[in-house]
Amino acid sequence: MSQKITSYQGREITPDELKQGKYLDIVYKFEPKYSWAAGVAISRFLTELKDGKIVARKCHKCERILVPPRMYCEQCYRPTDDWVQVKDTGTVNTFSISHVGTDARRLKTSILVAVVDIDGASPGMGILHNLGEVEPSRISIGMKVKAVWKGPEERQGAITDIRYFKPIES
Repeated sequence: MSQKITSYQGREITPDELKQGKYLDIVYKFEPKYSWAAGVAISRFLTELKDGKIVARKCHKCERILVPPRMYCEQCYRPTDDWVQVKDTGTVNTFSISHVGTDARRLKTSILVAVVDIDGASPGMGILHNLGEVEPSRISIGMKVKAVWKGPEERQGAITDIRYFKPIES
C-alpha cells in the first residue's frame, strides 16, 4: 500500500492583502527585563578602576597574576588566592588600526585598538583597549604604554575609566 504525499507550496503575503485584513497581523512591543551581575572578580576590578587602580588575582600554585582578574585559575583549575595591585603601564602585545566603524561606514579618524599586557601581571595577561596620543604609523608590538585616566569625578567603575593608553617616551 502506498501513500500519496501532497506538497503545498507557500506564497508571499502581499502588503495589500494585509491592509485588506485577509490575514491576522499582530504587532506586539516586547520590553525584556533582565539583570546582569559582573561577578566577584570583575566587580572588584571595576570598583578599583573607579579609584584609578588596576587589580589582579594571584594563583599561588602556578604563580600567575591574572588580569583581568578571575576567581579560578584556568591553568591549575583551582581558586585563585590573593588580590594584587598591578601597574597602569604595559606593553602592546598586538594591535589593530580600524578605518571602518561598527556600522561599516568609513571613518575620518582611525580607531586604534591594542591588547596591552599589563606590567606586574603574567605574560599574556592584558586588557583590550584604545590607544591615543600616537600616530598609527608609530604603533608597534612591544611599544611601552601608560594608561590615561579620566578625572576622578568622571569615573563610573567601567573599563572606560581609562580613556586610552599612550606611548611612554623612552
